[in-house]
Amino acid sequence: MPQPPRRKGRPKSFDSNSQPATIQSLDRALDVLDALAGASGMTLTELSAALDQSAATMYRVLATLEARRIVEMEPQSQTWHIGAMAFRLGSAFLRRSSVIERSRPVMRELMEATGETSNLGIERGGDVMFVSQVETHESIRAFFPPGTTSPMHASGIGKALLSCFGEDQLARFLRGRTLQEFTEKTLTSAEALREDLARIRSRGWSFDDEEKAQGMRCVAAPVFGMQGEVLAGISISGPTARMPDGGIDGIGALVKDAAQKLSQGMGAPAV
Repeated sequence: MPQPPRRKGRPKSFDSNSQPATIQSLDRALDVLDALAGASGMTLTELSAALDQSAATMYRVLATLEARRIVEMEPQSQTWHIGAMAFRLGSAFLRRSSVIERSRPVMRELMEATGETSNLGIERGGDVMFVSQVETHESIRAFFPPGTTSPMHASGIGKALLSCFGEDQLARFLRGRTLQEFTEKTLTSAEALREDLARIRSRGWSFDDEEKAQGMRCVAAPVFGMQGEVLAGISISGPTARMPDGGIDGIGALVKDAAQKLSQGMGAPAV
């Protein structure tokens, strides 16, 4: 009895013992992902035809991506689909872009309540990267264009994020790191930084008291996600003359409330 035509999940001629199941062309791999993302599943034959590539070449790409769980094959239909790791990578981007999008009304409210510039920052490579800002209407203001980075130990948002580090993570951050001095108020020792982080955890907000730039202060608090993970930090920055000692606690309460509101919007558990 003749066998029905086999739907191709792998080419008949492919010999995994003699041909490596990997390929170095990232551009071709991205073409594959783009094609799969726009379909509800594609066979190897369909994918090869769509991208005008040989079945063997397409299988090397798929096998490489499958090994990292970026794509997966459904055995019965022999169709290829976007995999769990691709979803995880995409979700990371969505969490970041979502917190930026959701932060805008909260940051605007915070700016209006304090009269000072509101910022949103994330941790990247041991620094703070500022990703969003709502500027004050005042002529003298703090200015952190998106993409600007700053050392974490001399930043309100940086210290807010560091306060959420576990002991092992904080130890790795400090190991072999020089805490650069920017002003006479910069925390340049691990002991001084740890003491400040303990205060931040206790009250729920951080205070950059002219530690990066003379005449500028910043108050910040961490923003959390669905699993209680820290996503970002939100802050208020302005000149010392408009943020005197007597007003810092009040600003801290407002920033903490804004961070909690944004965290709830991101699905964080209620505190």
